[in-house]
Amino acid sequence: MPIPPRKERITIRLDTDILNYFRDLVECAGGGNYQTLINNVLRAYVEGAQKPTLEETLRRVIREELRTTS
Repeated sequence: MPIPPRKERITIRLDTDILNYFRDLVECAGGGNYQTLINNVLRAYVEGAQKPTLEETLRRVIREELRTTS
């Protein structure tokens, strides 16, 4: 099977429980490719989908400030 454009074949070692997690997600979704799912999760992380929102950051800072003043 040819490698799609912008994709690169690599070898990577992942913990078995991590692989099983993604395989189970794909199975519960009714099919798909666990490697694509892993790629999507990594892309979301890199693109900052895991970054806190401004509101979350402000709330955290305010809580920390309140803790230090009390």
